[in-house]
Amino acid sequence: MIEKIFTRLEEIYPETVRFRRDLHMHPEISFQEVVTPQKIARFLIDLGIEVRTAVGGRGVVGILRGGKPGKRVALRADFDALPIQDEKDVSYKSTISGAMHACGHDVHTAALLSVAKVLSEVKEHISGEIVFIHQHAEELTPGGAKAMIEDGCLDGVDVIYGAHVMSHMPVGEVGICSEAFSTAADEFEIEIHGKGGHGSEPHITVDPIVAGCQLVMNLQQIVSRRVDPQKSAVLTVGSFNGGQAPNVIPDSVKIRGTVRTFDEDVRDLMEASIGKMTKAVCDSADAEYDYTFLRDAPSMWNDPDETSRVEAVAKTVVDSEKVNRIAPMMGSEDFSYYQQKVKGCYFLVGGKNPEINAVYPHHHPKFDVDEQAMITIGKVFIATVLDYLSKEAE
Repeated sequence: MIEKIFTRLEEIYPETVRFRRDLHMHPEISFQEVVTPQKIARFLIDLGIEVRTAVGGRGVVGILRGGKPGKRVALRADFDALPIQDEKDVSYKSTISGAMHACGHDVHTAALLSVAKVLSEVKEHISGEIVFIHQHAEELTPGGAKAMIEDGCLDGVDVIYGAHVMSHMPVGEVGICSEAFSTAADEFEIEIHGKGGHGSEPHITVDPIVAGCQLVMNLQQIVSRRVDPQKSAVLTVGSFNGGQAPNVIPDSVKIRGTVRTFDEDVRDLMEASIGKMTKAVCDSADAEYDYTFLRDAPSMWNDPDETSRVEAVAKTVVDSEKVNRIAPMMGSEDFSYYQQKVKGCYFLVGGKNPEINAVYPHHHPKFDVDEQAMITIGKVFIATVLDYLSKEAE
């Protein structure tokens, strides 16, 4: 049966491409998705799939009920775009100024819809149920996953799988990582309040720029001197704002940055250490401060058994030498919220193809991928779901 399903997936590939390109031309950024979820819901409804809309805000959930009883499997795709100007020279370039699908979420969505279409055509042979989770707002904190879970998208789900296309991996490849796969991505903001004045009279001011510069340098010592060398952490200050004139000492400066960690104890240490260091620097400068540490999604954790399942299945879908175990990534993904509730596996699929200029990194104005990646995602999803449901039914 699976070969016939794969053949059908190939047959509808042109339709999958059209849907993806339509999304690419009409992107909607996080928490502003209106038309995109409507298109997704209509597609699923036309397949005869039970659909819930406005899940957790703007999410869409479809449930395909097989002809035989069994377990419930979830597949997830995200559909939000980014506030980036599309600079590609292609026919399906974004028509929305300042917005584009620069991370591949349009690819994920179209691929999952194609899976829903071909599986809906053979539902009488399926033992169990398949939940298609189309998530909004993956790119911004707080992402859509947590709200969708709170609104019941995982009710009754036994296992979940997700995929991400990668522009640095050659098209046709599949990347697998067991256990810790991504970092938590937290943000911090520090506002140092001094006492402004004339640049020629620094002695009667409290200079927040000097204190801020000292703090930025001191923060670099946290990872090198407080974190266990056998564990990973990243602290990056990406924004330092304060002052408008060369001869004026401002009243305040604002510092913003990101922290990446795999382990919760290291995450706690980073939050506490930034606070202690900020207090010490500001106390020594007679300055006041406000400190906020905003926790985003936790680290993704791929279940070892489900990772092995996806790996074995992928080797039957693509050339086995193109399925590789890869190192954990320092990026983040709110797919981790689903994994806190049910076991699951998140894998990567290659989309790089220099022949069509699909070589730019994610979040780049010229980002694009080879659309054949949607076939790879679809086949791995289908084979994994059928493998899980058939073995659980035995």
